[in-house]
Amino acid sequence: MTAVRKRPRKPVRSQPSATSDASVDIARLIDIVSAFPRQTIGVIGDFVVDEFVSGAISRVSREAPVLILRHQHTDIYPGGAANAVNNLVALGARVSPVGVVGDDEGGRKLLDYFRQKGVSTSGILRVRGWITTTKTRYLAGWTHTTEQQVLRVDREPGAELPRSVQESIERKARKVARGAGAVIVSDYGFGAATPSLARKLKNKCIALDSRYRLLEYAGAGICAATPNEPELEAAYHAAIGTDKEKRDELGQRLMRELDLQALVVTLGKDGMALFDRDPSGTPAVARYISAYGSDAPVDVTGAGDTVISVFTLALAAGASHWEAAHLANFAGGIVVMKRRTATLSRVELEAALRGEAAVHR
Repeated sequence: MTAVRKRPRKPVRSQPSATSDASVDIARLIDIVSAFPRQTIGVIGDFVVDEFVSGAISRVSREAPVLILRHQHTDIYPGGAANAVNNLVALGARVSPVGVVGDDEGGRKLLDYFRQKGVSTSGILRVRGWITTTKTRYLAGWTHTTEQQVLRVDREPGAELPRSVQESIERKARKVARGAGAVIVSDYGFGAATPSLARKLKNKCIALDSRYRLLEYAGAGICAATPNEPELEAAYHAAIGTDKEKRDELGQRLMRELDLQALVVTLGKDGMALFDRDPSGTPAVARYISAYGSDAPVDVTGAGDTVISVFTLALAAGASHWEAAHLANFAGGIVVMKRRTATLSRVELEAALRGEAAVHR
């Protein structure tokens, strides 16, 4: 882990929150971001292709009450664990990805994309007969209007990974974990990232993003997790809504059951809640961070991948949980104002931090 030099500047208070008045030193956050290129992060998980098909509305079909779109262009972006890799690369970090793609067009495009970015693909297995998970979103619009998503079609593998492939993933993942400053486990339920694999990894900071099986990672040595609130609700078959006490109860419960050091629950337009431990080791009541930027996001696709990427990268660079959560909040606020599955650069993140500092001078 790379130490980050502190600058003796006056702390800047975080955005107002009904439940947190703690300050955050913006100069310190800028120093942490400057250390990003010196970090190596392992990403182990399910690689996804996010495909966006844009079309102009031509007319209503005579065959059925549906729109006919005149195809304009198709764009491909890394999604799932691949989006986490893409975010880390955009922020200047060294990244070691481990996962699986098929011997299909989607798999080829993902591998080509990362090679062009200078990312080693030696940890990404290309499996014959496997389907690269592809989420195709159809976007429709008039000439002078904003595109709207009208349909999504998912192509997913319909079987488990062969045992030999699972063993290869494990060997590569264990090697990557030994050499990385931190590891992200990105589990979208397609077989490359599993609780049993996580238990075999050795790293002081393993951060988890699991869509469907948070609780199965108990005993897996996870240090941090970043679920959104619906995922927390689903884990415990409970509804939170506006009930802060219920959110605190479930957050503290997840902290105990997974033995986490930190838990970030993303709350959409309401920002995020950070749970970590008090000096006695007891899970503390949540501290809240108001959402950065506009409360009318343009596109939230992949924002959770950005949050875990920045949070984990910041921890590897020496940030506290509170500092890492603030950086993840800034990053999330930036990417949701972009279209499609987006990333942000260090320059963008530093500019947002300097802008926030100028507001509070």
